[in-house]
Amino acid sequence: MATNRQPNTDSSIEVKRNRKKRQESSLWWMYLPALAAICFFIFYPFLNGIKISFTNWNGFSQSYDYIGFSQYARMLKDPDTWLVVKNTLLYGVGSTILQNIIGLGYALLLNQSIRFKNFTRTIVYLPVIISPLIMGYIFYFFFAFQGGALNDLLVFLGLDKINALADPKVNIWLIVFVNTFQFVGIAMIIYLAGLQSISKDYYEAVQIDGASSFQQFKNITLPMLMPSITINMVINIIGGLKLFDVIISLTGGGPGYASQSMSTFMYDLYFNRQDAGYAATQGVFMAVIILILSLAALVYFKRKEIEA
Repeated sequence: MATNRQPNTDSSIEVKRNRKKRQESSLWWMYLPALAAICFFIFYPFLNGIKISFTNWNGFSQSYDYIGFSQYARMLKDPDTWLVVKNTLLYGVGSTILQNIIGLGYALLLNQSIRFKNFTRTIVYLPVIISPLIMGYIFYFFFAFQGGALNDLLVFLGLDKINALADPKVNIWLIVFVNTFQFVGIAMIIYLAGLQSISKDYYEAVQIDGASSFQQFKNITLPMLMPSITINMVINIIGGLKLFDVIISLTGGGPGYASQSMSTFMYDLYFNRQDAGYAATQGVFMAVIILILSLAALVYFKRKEIEA
């Protein structure tokens, strides 16, 4: 009997393995449409952009010449490049820091038993569903020098008008503020989900030992939120570094190039200057910056997750 059972058992195991392999292979076929879309809409344009960055193409001509690394040498010598890189880093890092601090604060508040919790969460998240271009125009009519709500209020109070959108020292921070205001709801939702996944047993245990609220936050909440922090940091950095719509509608990149980001600078190079080869070079440079910073943030905070 024993000799008869063994082959049957082995054959049934083999049948299950073959069935599992067939199921896994069929799942791979389901991935193909998404992979094809990614290749067609992301990888192919990016590779084509790299090719164009080695040319002097003007954006509409049927012919162009390959000029090697001339566009990259031009980019490194261009003072406008470093101005827009500085602005881009400010938008990316500044928005990331503010969105995470404010988003975590909202999440901590809404994780408590308070009245109108669902209403508050909806109000904070509501700007996310608005187009960034529309959000920029909303704040433009608030900060505009002529007819802006802010200046109308200042005049009503007997104060002088301010031209915030034309001041390079102010308008870049207004862009950071608008971007933070719009997307802080995403950070809030992610942190709120992380907070609700932490077991209350941890807090009850340290409360017995007499831990303060700050000690509970430092030793339990923050370490347990590291996966949420990782997600938020990477998403916010990528979103802030490729900021475009808000800048176009709020300041137009002005005055001059004072508030331009790398995205708006590329737009200006391509459509206004008809310098597509140089615009592609700036695009490759921006992609490298985003890749380096996002991967650095991902690796750093993933290590923090392991340490926690």
